[in-house]
Amino acid sequence: MIKVGIVGIMGYAGQELLKILLRHNSVELVGLWDKLEKPKKISEIYPQFDLKMLVENATDESLFAEAADVYFLALPHGASAVYAHKIYQRNRLVIDFSADFRIKDKLIYEKYYGPHPCPELIEKAVYGLVEIYRKKIIEASLIANPGCYPTSVILGLAPLLKERLIDVQTIIVDSKSGVSGGGRAFVKKYYESEHPNLRPYNIAGTHRHIPEMEQELSGLAARDLKITFTPHIFPAERGMLSTIYAVLNKNVSGQQLLDIYRKFYYGEKFVQVLSDIPDVRRVVETNQCHLGVRIDEPTRRVIVVSAIDNLIKGAAGQAVQNMNIIFKIPEETALC
Repeated sequence: MIKVGIVGIMGYAGQELLKILLRHNSVELVGLWDKLEKPKKISEIYPQFDLKMLVENATDESLFAEAADVYFLALPHGASAVYAHKIYQRNRLVIDFSADFRIKDKLIYEKYYGPHPCPELIEKAVYGLVEIYRKKIIEASLIANPGCYPTSVILGLAPLLKERLIDVQTIIVDSKSGVSGGGRAFVKKYYESEHPNLRPYNIAGTHRHIPEMEQELSGLAARDLKITFTPHIFPAERGMLSTIYAVLNKNVSGQQLLDIYRKFYYGEKFVQVLSDIPDVRRVVETNQCHLGVRIDEPTRRVIVVSAIDNLIKGAAGQAVQNMNIIFKIPEETALC
């Protein structure tokens, strides 16, 4: 059995992770931690879980009282790196949900997130998008679990970039996320002050996920690129839909594009290339990414639609997917 600890159990991602791990037949939960004044029963926090465990305050002493094989860090940016460093030094696997190790350029990280608490570990981390980096992930000890927006966008664009099918300076991304992507405090404020509402936010290059996307997309394209990215919040708890536009630079048909996507993702358990257009309803509560692709003939623009559950494929499910392949467990375990 794999001994697992979760640090940051009280957020949406931590809750979703716990739900997945409780049905995982190769996992033993040995510790749950968060920022608490005193230990609290997990059943007091989440009554739906019939689990006789305490959530302890995330101090060094309580964290290392039980020697987990893998620690999931579902913590805010900046807070995660401090724990990651100490756990990494003890030769345990770290799967980090924050952005602390996703961005390889320290200066770019600090522009969006502030001073980096542990820059010496940045180069040790592997970006945990399994469908792109599976071979590297298998050998890793520190996984930078991707953000939800980047997951939907990178999976949507990867085949086009690998095949050099688009003008990389023409990429425009319009993404919409359920409110849970902002965390519990954001959700409370959203429903108290806005009522159900659809609106853009952090537009014109200010969103924190942009450098993460541009870094990974540039790697796939083998050249530096910039994107125009506009995120929106829509009035549902979960789900994410990204619509991606770019100008084609080769004469390909819609069927040829579908064939390219299906070949690229052949054998992948959690990416489906559809003949029709994806929607959020079909991916919510799953670890699936659904992709659809069309050509707007008058403009020769390709349109890619990518749908995921932001809390599962965009966070907790993807983290478990990473753990499964590292420990050589069937990839779909607890995720199907």
